[in-house]
Amino acid sequence: MKGRVLIIDDEAEIRRNLTVGLTQEDYSVTACPDGISAIHELRNAREKGQAYEYLVTDIFMPDIDGLKILKVIKVQHPDLPVLVITGFGDESLKTTALSEHNTGYLDKPFEIPDLVEALEKLAPGSTGKAPESGEEEPVSRIKESVSAYLTIRIDDISRSMEIYNALYQMEGVQSCEAVRGDFDIIILAQAGSQDEIQTVFDRIAAMDDVEVLSMSRVERPKLDRDIDEFIEIYAKTVKSGTTSTVTQKRPGTMSYIIVDIDSEAIQQIFTTVFFIDDVVFCDVIDEGTKLVGMVTGHGAVGRMPRIMEKLSEIEGVLRVREATIIKLVED
Repeated sequence: MKGRVLIIDDEAEIRRNLTVGLTQEDYSVTACPDGISAIHELRNAREKGQAYEYLVTDIFMPDIDGLKILKVIKVQHPDLPVLVITGFGDESLKTTALSEHNTGYLDKPFEIPDLVEALEKLAPGSTGKAPESGEEEPVSRIKESVSAYLTIRIDDISRSMEIYNALYQMEGVQSCEAVRGDFDIIILAQAGSQDEIQTVFDRIAAMDDVEVLSMSRVERPKLDRDIDEFIEIYAKTVKSGTTSTVTQKRPGTMSYIIVDIDSEAIQQIFTTVFFIDDVVFCDVIDEGTKLVGMVTGHGAVGRMPRIMEKLSEIEGVLRVREATIIKLVED
């Protein structure tokens, strides 16, 4: 046998053709339809003492795109030969893929001999060696913040700026944003304990002309161990070490999104939303029935509606609401 190949491609016909073709070329093939199932497969294989000698991955997939998978795989298995395949590539994508060690690139459509030739050009490697993160002590999980989101309505509009400034400077308030939406202000409160968070809530609720509409503690998303580890590695290597509750700003229009979800689908939805490029961060609240996130539209006209549409199309997403941030103070 020439080696074990893991294929990731969301098109069933391509998975079938590649599996048959490579099997006839004396490879052993496992095919996965998306990134999440591939992450599970890599974990399962490792636990069985099995190794893959090649990874063949498409780029555009419904949950995690192939370039992001490539980034994490190369952290875990730097020498694994990876072949990126796509039908929508360009020079930029090709350059990005080839910048990774021991990685090839192949435009679709191609014939099986082309695929075999591309695989054979890569240096030998495998997933046999344990990931750098170590199995005995998994990568530190997404830390459960003692933090909560508060949404607020201001009853006397004439006092809006005065109230905003008081909230902005209040101890325990990590971020304070005026928004256009179902509420006037969204606050992220952070403290050392739940009691301290409640103290912040009580202080805000006692303010004149302020109505606290909701307070939702940020929860740790309930993810399988391997998905949790994958996200943590990606956050550390690509998103600068942050996985949740980030308040960093980016150029362009910024909006909060509040996504009502089926809590049974939290892993699929959270993972998919986390890997959308325009989502700066997302947090889980209300016992896994909602996500709160920040999205940047980079100032592009019509970009935000497309992001909202993309979120709405994720299976298990029930409703998506937007609250556009109104910039009141300079950063």
